[in-house]
Amino acid sequence: MDENITQHFRPDEAPFIDAVGNWLQRVQDEYRPVLTHFLNPRQVYVATTLAHRADIAVRFNGGYAGAEMQRALFYPEYYTPETRDFELALLQVDYPIKFATLHHSQILGTLLGSGIEREIIGDIVTDGLTWQLVTESAMTDYLTGQVDRIGRVKARLVPTTLETLVQPEDEWEPEAATLSSLRLDSIVGTGFHLSRHRAKELIEGGRVRVNWADTEKPDYELAVADIVSVRHFGRIRLDEVGGRTKKEKIRVILAVLKK
Repeated sequence: MDENITQHFRPDEAPFIDAVGNWLQRVQDEYRPVLTHFLNPRQVYVATTLAHRADIAVRFNGGYAGAEMQRALFYPEYYTPETRDFELALLQVDYPIKFATLHHSQILGTLLGSGIEREIIGDIVTDGLTWQLVTESAMTDYLTGQVDRIGRVKARLVPTTLETLVQPEDEWEPEAATLSSLRLDSIVGTGFHLSRHRAKELIEGGRVRVNWADTEKPDYELAVADIVSVRHFGRIRLDEVGGRTKKEKIRVILAVLKK
């Protein structure tokens, strides 16, 4: 990928930028659509930016409006994408609802423990009782055959249609703020109203993830569409970075999802 493009992103995003470059090149060379695995919100943002620069169309679909994890479909101008092109499937967790309680982390941990990569799984959603997960249709048989319990709870995955997807109960709360920097500790502290020192402790203690990847660097600089997960607190998404105030503070809009 051209250095003039990569300089606008973080150094640790270089491998993903190269992957997007390869997908775009395949569309140009083979003149056909290219479908990716699931991308997180930051990757969606980067992929959109690079596709627009290359003048190649792209659409995203994660099974429902507002999905966090989405598959990208890059395609040439002659092509008209359809929902089926995204090859999505929905699995419902069949478990003893009256006698057990499940959590997002348990379900994801079980799935990753079955030997698959995070990029194979889309959103895991619940309405409080029913749990469902979006995945790639090609993985349905594998997942239904691998999972027989989640944590200590006896459970199985049952294929169902996307039309039965439950309405997620999570509600993100927007919050405007001004920050001295886009450092991870600054955003964690602001989003959950913690001191910078407390935020730093959480990060260095291994309780914070950025885009589902562990990080213990309080000075890690965030960018638009990054999602920060803080164990026992919730999640923060950096939705917008605006201009600066007269005191050189950075105007931002965060979305906060508290536990």
